[in-house]
Amino acid sequence: MDGIVYSPGPDELAYTFGGRIPIAHVRSGDVLQVFTEDCFGGLVRGPGDLPSQVCRMPYLNPVSGPFFIDDAEPGDTLAVHIASIVPARTWGVSSTFPHFGALTSTSHTATLQPPLQERVWVYGIDNKAGTVRFQATGSDHTVDLPLDPMIGTIGVAPGGFQALSTIIPGTHGGNLDSPELRAGATVYLGVNVHGAMLALGDGHARQGEGEACGVGVEIATTTTLIVELLKGMSTPWPRLETDTSIMSVGCARPLEDAYRIAHHDLVGWASALTGLDTLDAYQLVSQAGRAPIGNVCDPNYTVLAAVDKTLLPAPRAAYDGVHRRLRQLAAGLR
Repeated sequence: MDGIVYSPGPDELAYTFGGRIPIAHVRSGDVLQVFTEDCFGGLVRGPGDLPSQVCRMPYLNPVSGPFFIDDAEPGDTLAVHIASIVPARTWGVSSTFPHFGALTSTSHTATLQPPLQERVWVYGIDNKAGTVRFQATGSDHTVDLPLDPMIGTIGVAPGGFQALSTIIPGTHGGNLDSPELRAGATVYLGVNVHGAMLALGDGHARQGEGEACGVGVEIATTTTLIVELLKGMSTPWPRLETDTSIMSVGCARPLEDAYRIAHHDLVGWASALTGLDTLDAYQLVSQAGRAPIGNVCDPNYTVLAAVDKTLLPAPRAAYDGVHRRLRQLAAGLR
């Protein structure tokens, strides 16, 4: 395996998937170590740094990349194994925004009420202890939460000559905001353009399912990935695989359509892997599946449909066993 280390300067961060010149060429099997900036570009550092004052729209949610994947063509699938995610600083931040989040009026759900107060929370991160410290702003309450780093935004260029904002999730990936995008997971992304154009960013030290206020514990990261190109294998929506589960991703508004997309894909995937009749797979997923919500705040909402591999009848290895191969390679990096 070859290795590539990339740390972008402030002017090298990208804010779209598509419409960007690649910053490096990557071959199938390469290891990438990528510095990613937080969703505020590192500009929010304390309670006085209100995002509306220190950040400039639309320059939010930057990603590192894109990386041109050699030989990738539309109709292929890019497998991206997340080997590790390490917070790059000893702090992270979260915030509330006026007219943004699940519990306030928004441009899509307009109501006659005052906007939420804009406020910043600073979290101390202890890598050694594996904790993220919450400190209330209206009292002296503190609590240590488990450190559970994830990548909020990962994807490839969309098709049809599109350039989509990095805050938008969709068939190309993008701002999925799922805690399942942690170290040990393999992400499968359908290739839409020559070279795929992989990019990632928006690390979180942790995030509750749904990302209710619209902002996780936002951090810069050093993230290590292993990529493998799967020729001639199509993937209609992003998928994830861990040692124990397979998961399909759906992105849409309203939320129930994202739920339907994810479960439609998972039922078909489980049926193809096991030979189960479609309705039998539907019934099994209905009774044994899980539906962790990624986010309910972005331009599209994200829902995952997941099922444990042990519940499937002798499943064929997904994508010819690439997750197991990349997992073993990742173990050799430690």
